[in-house]
Amino acid sequence: MNIDNEKYEALRSKKNFICDMDGVIYHGNKLIPHVKEFIDWLEKNEKNYLFLTNGSGRSPRELAQKLGRMGLNVGQEHFYTSAQATASFLASQCEGGSAYVIGEPGLTYAMYEAGFSMNDVNPDYVVFGSSKSLNYEQIEKASRLIMNGAKLIGTNSDLVDPSENGIVPACRALISPIELTTGRKAYYIGKPNPLMMRTGLKLLGVHSADAVMVGDRMDTDVISGLESGMSTVLVLSGVTSQEELRSYAYKPTIVLDGVGDIVKMAAKTK
Repeated sequence: MNIDNEKYEALRSKKNFICDMDGVIYHGNKLIPHVKEFIDWLEKNEKNYLFLTNGSGRSPRELAQKLGRMGLNVGQEHFYTSAQATASFLASQCEGGSAYVIGEPGLTYAMYEAGFSMNDVNPDYVVFGSSKSLNYEQIEKASRLIMNGAKLIGTNSDLVDPSENGIVPACRALISPIELTTGRKAYYIGKPNPLMMRTGLKLLGVHSADAVMVGDRMDTDVISGLESGMSTVLVLSGVTSQEELRSYAYKPTIVLDGVGDIVKMAAKTK
């Protein structure tokens, strides 16, 4: 770990942290090393923090419970998902509308909470989130509904996700058969869409200059933080390697092996 001390001090002085989850906090159901120390550091140093995830399968309550099973005590107020962002956006566009939803329970729950009804006949939207139970019948029905006038929405534009067993297909990869069949491109809500980051900053009640974005993806986490005027931290514990950094025209404020490095540097500078 070779860290610019000046950049690190600027990072450590920030009072607000927005963090991705997959590849930063855990892989699947396996906690990444030193995450507990990082959460303890945030709490002890009175940092405000929010987990801003492109995942749409779980509600904030379920995410809090998942971390609880891993030994982390984090309240559900610290989570905001792409499912919530999607539901909130669609409610502002089509109040009381209807949707055909493909995804896990967290997405369906968020849509209900936003006042949407489920409709597989003539919906206003087809809303797509990553689903391990995706099947041909759903792809066929979604394609037909879109060709009949429904608009296509994706919860996020991630192509792949990290897991305990390596890289797996994510939302944009899974939705591609529908896009190819209909000739329609989905509108994606999650990071790097500015809607997601603005909401995160609003939930923390802070200006972007006072916040740090911590993530494992250059094309979602780092770019969304950069374009929002935030300091950015890329951790190499997820889908991005050191070699891949050279292919991007922009760079993060600082690159770390994992969030545990923040705690290690804090200990060294005491």
